[in-house]
Amino acid sequence: MPRRRFAREFKLEAVRLVREGGMTVAQVARDLEINASLLSRWKNQFEKETDRAFPGKGHSVDDELQRLRREVKRLEMERDFLRKAAGYFAREKS
Repeated sequence: MPRRRFAREFKLEAVRLVREGGMTVAQVARDLEINASLLSRWKNQFEKETDRAFPGKGHSVDDELQRLRREVKRLEMERDFLRKAAGYFAREKS
């Protein structure tokens, strides 16, 4: 049986039901047909990270930030190389 995946919006709504709906974790989990321990984990993660909770695809926001910084560095190196090459060829034509 394939592992079920849940959208960030679904997780946020489930946590909201527990926090603001006056329902217990077990009640919400039963209504949404998910395991109560899973919902408890989501609730704990939301309470710890709030805005950064449930980034999706198993990558944290920090991982994405590091990946983007590496990409920027690589692109800057390519840009610098192309500028030097353009300068070299511009001098050669004269």
